[in-house]
Amino acid sequence: MIKNYILFFLFVPVIACSEQDDLDTDDVTEDIQEDEIGDNTIKTVKDFLIEGGYNLDSFYVGAALNYHQLNTQVENLFLNEFTYSTPENCAKQSYIHPEPNVWNWERFDSYIRFSEKNNITVRIHGPISPQASRWAKNDSRTKNELLSNMTEYMTELSKKINVLPSVKWMDVVNETITRSGEWFGEKEGDDKWENPWKQIGLNEDGVPIYIEEAFQIADSLAPNVSLVYNQHGGMEKVMWNKVKETILYLRNKGFRVDGLGWQAHLKDWNILSLNRESLDYLSDLIDWTHSNGMDFHVTEIDYAIDEVPPSETSLIRQANGYANILKVLISKMENGVVTYGTWGVVDKIDHMGRDQSKFLFDKTYNIKPSLLLLRETLSKKNTNLVILD
Repeated sequence: MIKNYILFFLFVPVIACSEQDDLDTDDVTEDIQEDEIGDNTIKTVKDFLIEGGYNLDSFYVGAALNYHQLNTQVENLFLNEFTYSTPENCAKQSYIHPEPNVWNWERFDSYIRFSEKNNITVRIHGPISPQASRWAKNDSRTKNELLSNMTEYMTELSKKINVLPSVKWMDVVNETITRSGEWFGEKEGDDKWENPWKQIGLNEDGVPIYIEEAFQIADSLAPNVSLVYNQHGGMEKVMWNKVKETILYLRNKGFRVDGLGWQAHLKDWNILSLNRESLDYLSDLIDWTHSNGMDFHVTEIDYAIDEVPPSETSLIRQANGYANILKVLISKMENGVVTYGTWGVVDKIDHMGRDQSKFLFDKTYNIKPSLLLLRETLSKKNTNLVILD
């Protein structure tokens, strides 16, 4: 079956890139056609990365998979397109060490076998974060219980991944700071989105102890792995100022922080990846990261659409939202390491029952405009932003 999509490009320069000042700003309409997914004559993301002369040691494009997608058609789609991946859930505390004396490594080990068999570079997503077990979120937990569980988990995870050749990065902490610039903490009950680890306490400088402890353990036991401080949210300046302040604080105290990650969970109803001011701020954030000798990671990008089924207009907005973030990374790739990882491959109804068409293929495995435009962007090393908001 042939899918036809009309992509409307409004070419405008990336303000942060002075070499783009003379770029064309005319409206352009371009037809993109895609044949059957299995056609091996079609060039994929990994083909464009190799043939386009990208530095494969410092520029990565990939996607997350979950354990249940291994040995399925989703795995096949992934392997056709990418050589960089993140395990979605199987490395998290909530699965590996959810409570004392309980350890579950089977799914993690399966993912590592998959990555090594297929020469996949891996970023481990097992941060100390709200991705915590119900045991950890239980209101009866004590500081010592939480610290002991966290220490045990980070110790064993760090030792395990340090000797794995496929693992290049690990997210050490995640979602530490709210969009308003406060430390993200606990909530009543055990079924809410919360960060229970803050209850361990703050140090003498007002920084959560769990952040220091997590980086200390990872630094000492995983010296072969690059350590990432991952963060959610949008381009809220007060949040990122707190993140930057915290990273510099950790490094000044001798803790190793090798990279800054941004989740990039985009939503069509929130202004961000189609907005010039937001993209300029992202550009500046990457510059700050590189100027401090760190890698920059887009760790979990997806783009939610609030329509079922999604309209062609929404799919085009989604495609350009995905592509604009990649374009900013391309514009920065000569300055330091940049990675771009989507939080999935195939659309699905998520764990909250939402059908938001977030990913690169639809639920029946048809390729979507988003992946077509990512390929197109890589093939041309295009840094012309499409501003629609």
